[in-house]
Amino acid sequence: METVECLSWLKKNNLYELSEKLSFQIKKIFAPCLNVKDEKILVVGDTGLGNKNIAAVMSGAYYLAAQQLSLDTKLVFQKIKSRGDVADEDVVSSLSELQEGNVIILNMSDKLGNIKELGKSFRRWVRKKNHRFVSAMSLGDLNTDKIGQIIEAMDVSYKPFQASHEKLRQLFDETDEIHITTKAGTDLYYNIKGINGISADGNYTISGSGGNLPAGEVYAPPNGKRIEGKIVIDGSSRVQNGTILAKEPITLKVEDGNIIEISGGKEAKELENTLNWAASVAKHPGSVRRICELGIGLNPKAKIIGATIVDDKVLGTAHIGIGSNYWFGGNIYAIIHLDQVFKNPKIEFDGKVMEI
Repeated sequence: METVECLSWLKKNNLYELSEKLSFQIKKIFAPCLNVKDEKILVVGDTGLGNKNIAAVMSGAYYLAAQQLSLDTKLVFQKIKSRGDVADEDVVSSLSELQEGNVIILNMSDKLGNIKELGKSFRRWVRKKNHRFVSAMSLGDLNTDKIGQIIEAMDVSYKPFQASHEKLRQLFDETDEIHITTKAGTDLYYNIKGINGISADGNYTISGSGGNLPAGEVYAPPNGKRIEGKIVIDGSSRVQNGTILAKEPITLKVEDGNIIEISGGKEAKELENTLNWAASVAKHPGSVRRICELGIGLNPKAKIIGATIVDDKVLGTAHIGIGSNYWFGGNIYAIIHLDQVFKNPKIEFDGKVMEI
């Protein structure tokens, strides 16, 4: 469905007023994050399921905020999409009709879906067309009443926020080995010699660029399999069917970059079951237990709420990714990418404790 029908759907489902209310905060991100001037803006969302309509409400808020700024904007909703699904025709045609050098905003309960003839990779297509984009995926993990916590994490002062990210990114670039410990029991060595850090700071002003909002992390793939130790996940865990809060810590034992043991309670079993499922359907089953990323959260307004899009940005946390990293500079191809968030890390860069 397209703009008029989308707005009618929001009104019919008693969500329009919430979108309108949030649009005043959303409006603040267009300049610092996207440097929007006179480009066209395409906002793509979905209708969610039951009382999990954050993707629709956020998309409506973006549209209404753009209207307040007198920007040329189109709003498109589709049905919720998961792994392997194809995006609705309204979405694919709207993307296809967008001329080069414009802006796309994605808010999805799960995934965008296959964009058919436009290519296998949305990011690659964006770069080819010199568009810019922001995205928030897997919003269906949360009930609609949690949307305020997502918007709050987007409402930051971006100039100093981005400066703190650049400082940490440079530290990643200069470091050979990171050592992380926590009082909960984490004791991890992570080699990044020769690897550049990546800053997810909300600056998507360059043609062909894009990334998540909320923003707030610096991360990097490892240098091969040079990862050893123990990780105790006491924040949240991304699993097959969404993000779960770690009510009982999940302990991962890592050797040569591979998870060789998972222990804990119910949440640990859910992660184990997810990795077993991934291995059973994967083209590269040997990659599904690989540690593929180390990230450090820097967003002072984010809180762990049970949605990875926010949880891995929280200041005072770190996270590891399990599975694929080829799309951000690594060499691991896997059917999954699962972030695991842990709290209060002590982080040493080549033996020197990091100060944030």
